[in-house]
Parts: sequence; structure tokens; C-alpha cells
Amino acid sequence: MESRKIPPNYWTYTSEEMFSEIGSGPRGLSESEARERLRTYGKNSFSSGQKVAGIVLFLRQFANPITIILLFASGLSWFLSDPTDGIIIQCIVFLSSILGYWQEKSASDSLHSLLSMVRLNASTIRNNVESELDSQSLVPGDLIRLRVGDIIPADAYLIDSDRLFLDEAAFTGETFPVEKIPGSLPEETTLSKRSNLLYMGSHVVSGSGLALIYATGKHTQFGEIYKRLNERKPETEFEKGIRKFGNLLLEITLGLVLVILGINVLLEKPILDSFLFALAIAVGLTPQLLPAIINVNLAQGAKQMSRKKVIVKRLNSIENFGSMDVLCSDKTGTLTEGVVRVHTSVDPNGNPNQDVLKFASINANLQSGFQNPMDLAISQACSISSDTIPKSGELSYDFHRKRITVIAEIDGKRTAICKGASVPLLEICDRYIDSQGQILPISKELESIQTVYETFSRNGYRTIGIAVKEINENDPVDYEIESSMIFLGFVAFSDSAKVGIQNTIQNLRDLGIRLKMITGDNRWIAEQVAKSVGISCSSILTGQELQSIGEEALRVRAEQTDVFAEIEPNQKQRIILALKKADHVVGYIGDGINDASALHSADVGISVDSAVDVAKEAADIVLLEKNLAVLLDGVKEGRVTFANTLKYVFMATSANFGNMFSVAGASAFLSYLPLLPKQILLTNLLTDLPEMTIASDEVDQNWIIRPRKWDIKFIGRFMLVFGFLSSLFDYATFGLLLFGLGANETQFQTGWFIESVVSASLIVLVIRTKKVFYRSRPGKLLLGATILCVGFVFAIPYLPFAETFGFGRLPLLFYGYLLGIILLYVGSAEFAKFLFYKKEN
Repeated sequence: MESRKIPPNYWTYTSEEMFSEIGSGPRGLSESEARERLRTYGKNSFSSGQKVAGIVLFLRQFANPITIILLFASGLSWFLSDPTDGIIIQCIVFLSSILGYWQEKSASDSLHSLLSMVRLNASTIRNNVESELDSQSLVPGDLIRLRVGDIIPADAYLIDSDRLFLDEAAFTGETFPVEKIPGSLPEETTLSKRSNLLYMGSHVVSGSGLALIYATGKHTQFGEIYKRLNERKPETEFEKGIRKFGNLLLEITLGLVLVILGINVLLEKPILDSFLFALAIAVGLTPQLLPAIINVNLAQGAKQMSRKKVIVKRLNSIENFGSMDVLCSDKTGTLTEGVVRVHTSVDPNGNPNQDVLKFASINANLQSGFQNPMDLAISQACSISSDTIPKSGELSYDFHRKRITVIAEIDGKRTAICKGASVPLLEICDRYIDSQGQILPISKELESIQTVYETFSRNGYRTIGIAVKEINENDPVDYEIESSMIFLGFVAFSDSAKVGIQNTIQNLRDLGIRLKMITGDNRWIAEQVAKSVGISCSSILTGQELQSIGEEALRVRAEQTDVFAEIEPNQKQRIILALKKADHVVGYIGDGINDASALHSADVGISVDSAVDVAKEAADIVLLEKNLAVLLDGVKEGRVTFANTLKYVFMATSANFGNMFSVAGASAFLSYLPLLPKQILLTNLLTDLPEMTIASDEVDQNWIIRPRKWDIKFIGRFMLVFGFLSSLFDYATFGLLLFGLGANETQFQTGWFIESVVSASLIVLVIRTKKVFYRSRPGKLLLGATILCVGFVFAIPYLPFAETFGFGRLPLLFYGYLLGIILLYVGSAEFAKFLFYKKEN
């Protein structure tokens, strides 16, 4: 059952207001109330209701125009007592459908991976008694006790805490654990800053706490991700192109079938023969091997990409990878090293000072609490053994003070060393040490000291302040120590840009790919990182600004903006979808739970081998290294694959359309069928088979230097120009056979069959490239297969099965004339290609 509607602003509530709103109290729920709520709200799980059966998923794969035409072609082959072609076509359709089924099944598996992360127990307080309960039985109003290592089982409001730090990296993408404290927060507080709320799936790294559950199952933040993953994956650019191409073929096919059938009926030819002939024309127009060609190309591409440390999970994503013109990426670990390092330590005047770092290191090494990444960075930059420095006390870090103080013996003196957030730390200092080592009142220099801090912040560096104070041996260790301290200076930290990332981004730009950075960090850090790696930051869009922007306005802003800062997890998907609406092919690279919905929505979702399972399952491509440089070779390979797929489409549609247009025309003035239905099927099969090797064909550089998408109008124009050119020479062959050689029905059908297959096979070498054909070397397999096909066609009239297919022998003179026609055709095709691309450009 559905749980109650969750108010959107629980972070603004006090503990008392939360207890009142949820209907609970400090003793927790009673067992009877918990059972009643479980019946009302349902289990704390992600049951998706009715699950789509596997057979339904499989049958869905047949609901597209190309597959329908191919199945019709298969039925026609069986009807003509020609089961061989029918079996071939059915095998192709079946394999293609299995691929689609596997893709949808993979999406379902990502949900199961998501669910497996939340099967756990929780320390729950009911009737003032604490016990371990299955997390699925938790309900709104339950109190849970949190300890180190616990995974948060549901969304909860923090009632009490003791130095509680949570790792929310999977949600926010940030490496720093966050402290959680009770107390209400302002309405405008962003999701990542809501320190009083705990989210399902994050985990405790230090401290302890008591929390009140307010949302379970699909109503949690985790559940929102689940819902988006449960949605059908949006149609990608490649899938959209295939669908539009199929619709184009369907329209042309139906039109030609009706025209041809009408002409033959008007000429009073046998209706059954005319109908079968029209259906054969329809089959002839259809590139039966398109699914097989695509699969072979994709499999070859996946094999090549795996050698470049790019693992392809969903084959169709390779085409999108090549078409991608926008890549959205997080910051940490992708553009930067993902490791916090000390940038510098300075005195209050901004001059480098190692003593500041030394005292920071003493504090970091002597403290007993959780050592965060900044402490580790300090220890690495200035190694000090804690065993050599006696410690006599500590004031632990808390959220309100935002600092930690240790008491140590330094040069025989009892010294308090305080380390913390710069602004709160300056508030407890009344003196500072200048560049000459003099201790002076801080009041006169406070403004310039704050300027030093603000300069670091604006340049994207995180900073902490360091202060010291000598205390007496008998002074108690209490918060009074943190007053009248001497400010030593700042330690600034950076997450350095990856080595060579600027060149990688420029190389992506050279390939026509625009990189956009999406981060949860503040705009100053985002701007500094963007500048350091070469990303334009003339326009920065923050998460708070994004909340007030409508979908149409976001489409425009997202296209204009390259840096998105302070972005909440649920806003990433909005950015991706807005870019797709702006007609971009969008890639997204991410590795956290919070990235799963964006990965799911992108045309190509990219994750890394070290990512959480949900992210890897939602992704289409997995990198073995979290390095954008790895993408470069993968993108190029994707474009090679896409180029070879489009080559086949150009070849098949233009040749088939030309042949079928010629057949349609010839049927209007011949007293017999220009080609028998089975001869049409054989023509189509023989012209397609050599093109099965297109996956290994060489690709010109112009296919690789920029992204390309399906352009149905371009394909249509290409099909018409080269189809009509093919028909022109078909009609020349008709004239030769009828008036030059006086061919009978069998000779006419044989002669035209040979000319059709030979010209369609050889013209492949011309239209596979923009260049003059002999300046672009074809792949060895393509060239070899083409030669074998031409040789086989010439031999067909002399083979034992020739009569079965209705073929007869031709006079040798025909082959001499045919050579002339083919040479003229190739020359004309080269000239037409030159004019066509000149006009298109």
C-alpha cells in the first residue's frame, strides 16, 4: 500500500515537531501501532507490483517496422516453397530480438542490484526496548539507533547524535564524510547540506546517533532513484534513427507495392502472379541483413573497444558513443585526482609558512576522533610522529564550534592547538603572528586576513585555520581554552586536476564533443576546477537557480552552460533530459548511486569498474580506468562502427531501390515478369552477403573527426539519387537484352539478374567513401567477398541449380556489353557522388 504524502521540508522541523507530525515519541512505537502502520504503508522495500513476464519482453522486440517487413518476407519465402531464404530471415530476426530482450532484461537486473543494497537489519526502539529488526519491517515513526558501520535503512530525521559522520559519497559524489547533527534548518537548505536528515543507502563512518524514520520504501530519496530506473529507458538517438529509417522503408515499400500491383492488374496479368511479384518487390526493397549487419558491426566494435579498456554492456550504445556530441561528467576523480592534497600553508598575511603546517599536523595526528581526508592530507604533507609529542587533553570536534583542539607539550610548554573552519576559528582569536614573528592584536588586520581567506575560497581551495595558545599546567581542559588564541595562519587544500586532462578535453573538443561538468561543490570550487582543466565557465548554473527554471528555459540554459555547480542528485537527470531535448546525443559518466538515474536517461551511460553496483548496472559502457583519456579511443571506435553501419544503409537502400524501381518499370511494358520472385530474393541476398564484411572495412578520417547522427532525409536523398542512377543503367541493360540480343524471357531474367548483382556489388566500392574510390582502400574482407560474389554470379547460369531458379545461358557477346555498361555506371556514380556531396556541403 502507499504511505502518506511526505512534506517536502522536514529539515525545517524541530524534534518535537517531527514526533508530533509522524505520530511517535521518545519511546518509539508500540508493537501494535507498528503492525498497523506496516499494513497501512507496506514494507520498507521496492516491490514494483506487476512484473513484466519474460515472454512479453521478448515479444515486444518484434514491434518495429523493419522486423514486421522481414517476418512478412520470411512468410513469403515459405509460401514460394523456398524455405532456405525463410530460415535465413527468421534466424536474423530471432537473433536481433534476443539482443533487444537482453537489453531490457539488463535494465531489470539493475533494479535487483539496487534492491540487494538495502536488505539489512536495524537497531530499532519500540516500547522503549531496543532490538534488531529486519529493515523491511520498519515504518514511519520507528526510532533507530545508529553506530559505526551501519547502513541507513530508511530516510530519517536525526533526534540525537555524538560526533556522527556519514559517508554520502554515493549520493553527493563528494569524498568528504559529512557530520550530522539535530536541529532545524532554513527552508532554502539544499539536499546535500541538510545535516539533520539521513538518507537510505548512506552509512556511518564514525560516531553514533538516534533517528526517527519519516519515509520508507519508494518514498525515500533512494526510492526516487528506483522509480526512475524502473521507467522504460528513454529512446536513444540510435534507436530513434532505426525507427525512422524503418518507417521510411515501410512507406516507400507500401507505395511501390500498390503501384506495381495496380499496373499489373490493369495490364491484365495473372492476379496471383502479380501479387506475389509485388510482395517480392517489397522484400527486395528491405535490407534483410540490416539487423545482422548491425550486430556484426557492434560485436566487432565491442571487441575493439575492450582492447582500449572500454567494456560495452549494451551493444547499441556503441552507435550512440560515436554520435555523442555532449559529455556530462562529475568533477571528483574524473577531471580531478579525487585525492585531497595540501596546496599550501600561509601566515595571516598570505606568505608561505611551514610552521602553520607543522602545528596542523600535530593536531591531526594527536586527535582521537575520525580522521577526515584533510587530516590525512596534512599528515602526508608534514609527517610527525604522535609518539614523540605528549598529549594531555582534547576538545572534540562538533558541528556548532566547527573546530577541534588538542593539548600537547611543545618545547616544554603546555600548548593548545586549535584547527577548524576558518571563519569560526578567527572568532576566538584576539592576536596573530605576523611575517616577522611578532605577536600583534588581530583587530587592525582582521579585514586583510579575511581577504586572504576569501581569495583562497574564490580560487576554489578549501581552507582551515590554525591557532595556538599556551596554557598553565593546572588549567582544566574545557571550552574556555578556546578563547584569546593566537592565529597562526591557513592551510589550503586542493583536489588537483588530473595530469593531461587539458589535452584530453581539447582532444574531445577536436572530436566535436563538448564537455559539461556537473558537481555538488560550490560555484567557486567548480569555477576554479573548470578554469584549471580548460572548460568554459562564462556561465555557471547552480542547483538553486535550476529549481526555479522551467523545462523549456532549462533546455536553452543547459545548452549554453558548461559548468553546473551545487547540483543535487535528483537534478542531474533534468539536465540530461534537457540536453537531449535540445537535439544533442548525450553521454554521462558517473559512479555513485546518485548517478544511476542520469546514467539511465543518457543516450550512453558511462561508469567505471570501481563504481557502485547500481551505477554499473545502469550504465551502457564501463571503463576499466576512471580517466576521460580512455574515452577517446572508444569514441573513435564507436564512430568507425557507426560509419560502417551507415555505409551498409547507403549501399542497400540505393541499390535495392534502384533495382526494384527498374523491375516496377519493366513490368509495365513486358508481357512476363522481369524477374521471378525467387530471383528477386536471391538478388537481394547475394548483394547483401558481401556487405556482411563491412564491419572490417577501412573508414575515412572524415567519418571520425566529428559526431554523426541518423539523418533520414539525407538517406532518402541518397537513395533517390543513386537509386535512379542505378535504374538508368538497368534500363540500358533492358535495351541491350531486348533490342541488341533479342533475348527471350529466360535470357532477359538471367541477363538482368547478373547485371543487377554485379553492378550493386561493385558500386559498393564507390559509394562507401566520399573520395574517388581508388583513393580509399576498402577492407580486405570486403574486397575479397565482392570479387567472390561477382565470380559466383557469372558462374550461376552454368551451375546445376540454374534451371531451378529459372536461369539460362547467355551469349558471350552479352558479357562484353555488360563490361561497358558497368564501367560507364562506375564513372557516372563517381561524378554523381561528387555533385551530391558538393551540394550537401
